[in-house]
Amino acid sequence: MKKIIHIVGARPNFMKLASVYAALAQRGFSQKIVHTGQHYDEKMSEVFFSELDVPQPDINLEVGSGTHAEQTAKVMVRFERLVLKESPAWVLVYGDVNSTIAVALVCAKLGLPLAHVEAGLRSFDRSMPEEINRVLTDQVADLLFTPSTDADQNLMREGVSSKKIHLVGNVMIDTLVKFLPRAEQLSFEAYPTHYALVTLHRPSNVDNNEILTRIFAALIRISSLVPIIFPVHPRTRQRLSHLVHSEYPLDLHLIEPVGYLQFLGLEQRAVVVITDSGGIQEETTFMNVPCLTLRENTERPITINTGTNLLIGLDYSRLEQEVALVLAGKGKKGEVPPLWDGKAAERIADVMASFL
Repeated sequence: MKKIIHIVGARPNFMKLASVYAALAQRGFSQKIVHTGQHYDEKMSEVFFSELDVPQPDINLEVGSGTHAEQTAKVMVRFERLVLKESPAWVLVYGDVNSTIAVALVCAKLGLPLAHVEAGLRSFDRSMPEEINRVLTDQVADLLFTPSTDADQNLMREGVSSKKIHLVGNVMIDTLVKFLPRAEQLSFEAYPTHYALVTLHRPSNVDNNEILTRIFAALIRISSLVPIIFPVHPRTRQRLSHLVHSEYPLDLHLIEPVGYLQFLGLEQRAVVVITDSGGIQEETTFMNVPCLTLRENTERPITINTGTNLLIGLDYSRLEQEVALVLAGKGKKGEVPPLWDGKAAERIADVMASFL
C-alpha cells in the first residue's frame, strides 16, 4: 500500500495533524508521523499526542532548538536520510514553521510529491520568518489545501496553477469541533470565573525588552479591570527572566503551559483573549470570543473581516480601551467563516484518495 508521511514540528501542527490523520485512517491509508523535534518540551509537544488521540510519532528527528538556519538545516539533513529509506507516495506538511519549509525543500530537490495543509495564508510582511516559510512552501508544493477563499486568491496571484489548489476549509476547526465537548468536562475550579486569557510567543513581541516591558505594563493595568490568566510559553518565560519586576499583581496569573484540552476550555470561558498567535485568532472566531491580536498584520484576515478578531499592533493604550469595551458588553461580534464546519479533513482525504 502506498505510504503517506506527515511532518509535524511545533504545537500548532499537532492540532492540524489530528483531524487529517484520522480522516485518512478511516480510508485505510498507510501513514507514518515524523516529529522533527522543533518543539521538544513535553508541555509544548508530547502531551498533545495523548490528548488528540493521535499515535505517538513513528520517528523523532530530535533537531531541538537553534537559530532559524540551524533548525532548518538540521531538519533538511535528517529528513533527507529518512525519506530516501521510506520512499513515501506523498509527504504532508502543515502550517508555516521551520520544519515545514525544510521538508518542502527536500521534497522539491528529490522530486517527491508534497501537499501543504493550510496553504495560501499571507500577512504580506516579509520580515516575519513564517511568511517566508509560507510563500516558499506554496511555490514548491504539488497540492495546496486552503482554509478560505482569500488564500486561493493569494496563490493564484503568485502564479500557482488553479489545478493544484483545493479549498477545503480549516482543519484546526475540525479538531476543535471534535474535542471541545471533552474540554468542557474538565474542572476549572482553580481559575477565576471571569478573566482575560493571554498568550505571547512571537519574537517581535518577546525578544525586544522594550516592547515586552510595555506589553507587561499594559497587562498589569488591565489586571486591575479583569483577572488575567497567562500560560507562559517557554520562550517568553526565558525572556521575562531578563526583565526586572518586584512582584506581579495577584490578578495577573502567570502559569505553566497547559495542554490542548485545558487551553480550549480556558479559551471558551474567557471574556476576551489577548494573543499574538495565528491559530488562536481562528479558534476565538469559531467560539465567538473577542480576540485582541498584538500584531500589526495577520495572515488570517478572515478572522477580522468575518470573525471576532481586532489587530492592536503596538498601541497598548488601545489594548486597554478595547478590553474595557469588551467588559462593557461592546466587544466585537463575528460569524463562523464558510467551510469551517469540522469536515475539512474529510475533503483533504477525498482529494488524496483521488491521487492514490
